[in-house]
Amino acid sequence: MLIQVKQTFRHAFSFSQAEVEQFAQISGDHNPVHLDEAYAAQTPFKRRIIHGFLTGSVFSKVFGTLFPGEGTIYLRQDMEFARPMFVDTPYEAVFEVVSIDREKHRAVVRTCIQDQKTGKETIRGEAVIMHPQLF
Repeated sequence: MLIQVKQTFRHAFSFSQAEVEQFAQISGDHNPVHLDEAYAAQTPFKRRIIHGFLTGSVFSKVFGTLFPGEGTIYLRQDMEFARPMFVDTPYEAVFEVVSIDREKHRAVVRTCIQDQKTGKETIRGEAVIMHPQLF
């Protein structure tokens, strides 16, 4: 089935503190605002926050495995980190196809993450993806 303009996809998720710690090990980003509760309590956030690129990695997961899925090539991602994200909080990644170039097998997709409880956006941006069969 071909992907269409205005088509949407939603994916619910959350991250645990253990996953934040694993990301810190992999990325080398050991900023205490992500790892040290006492340190984070002294910041404007008042508690530990999740690394922005860990939260943004959900876009890669969805594009490569769920929507459009296997065979998708991720070409570009713009992200604005609008609000902090916290562990064990339910979020939803929302995708909307903005435009499609069928000759180049590419699509522009609006991406955002919303706090499921408040509906507020925490990350917003736009991606360009390629898929040889779906666009």
